Amino acid sequence: MKRFLILGVRGQLGIELHNVFRDAGHVIAHSRTSCDLVDPSSILTAVRDAHPDVILNAAAYTAVDRAESEPDLAMRINGEAPGILAEEAKKIGALLVHYSTDYVFDGSKPGPWTEDDPVHPLSVYGATKLAGERNIQQAGGKFLIFRTSWVFSPHGHNFLRTMLRLGQEREELKIVNDQKGAPTSALALAEATHRLLTGTAARSVEERTGVYHMTCAGETTWYDFAKAIFAKAQSEKHWASVKGIPSSQYPTPAARPANSILSNQKLKAAFEIELPSWETTLDASLKTLEMQRGRIG
Repeated sequence: MKRFLILGVRGQLGIELHNVFRDAGHVIAHSRTSCDLVDPSSILTAVRDAHPDVILNAAAYTAVDRAESEPDLAMRINGEAPGILAEEAKKIGALLVHYSTDYVFDGSKPGPWTEDDPVHPLSVYGATKLAGERNIQQAGGKFLIFRTSWVFSPHGHNFLRTMLRLGQEREELKIVNDQKGAPTSALALAEATHRLLTGTAARSVEERTGVYHMTCAGETTWYDFAKAIFAKAQSEKHWASVKGIPSSQYPTPAARPANSILSNQKLKAAFEIELPSWETTLDASLKTLEMQRGRIG
């Protein structure tokens, strides 16, 4: 029976990974309170106590704008901690699965980004995530780095939950319409990771370690994503109207790439893994939220 160590278990991806891998083997899960990625000794203790076959690192500093004023903290969590994990994984022969971001690119390419395209992050967040990728690669162990984008789920802080809240609080929402990407469900990420590590593809994982893009199929803009959320959510509610605006009218501390679309061809070719469309996974997330509200009510 394989041993899986999940870090960041209270985050939106960590919650889904824990649920999906629950029956895949012996699962040890840590939140920030029991494994603080800012503290190297905490990382070492978690790995050495668990002695896992697979480490699933869903922990990260994800406050993109705040990272501009907390670069050192973001680097310790996103850049240095993955390197420590990779070194420890190598010592025990474990596979490290780490999740990165579309923000390693500058968004200037007109078409989908491939794993071989040059990286050029525009923000502290993107730079720290790139540093984490490089530290994992330099460790020389077994790893899978999955770059993803626009992650959402029924849990935690994300665009979906923010829109559902603001859509009830305000009459009009101004949403950027000149940034495009693929909204990606945390559950879809977790399920794809599970299929890859436990299905027929698992036999070839260790021979094909590297960087892969993993996003839901399709593309949209933040503006159209917001419109889709309100169109698919409860029809009897009155939602705010949505107005599209250019990024220039919504300045943020951290710059965002205009094009965040990632090509998933390498992932499909290597492991025959494809994620469903973002629209399908949005429907599933909204149904989960409705069920949660029903239980609470």
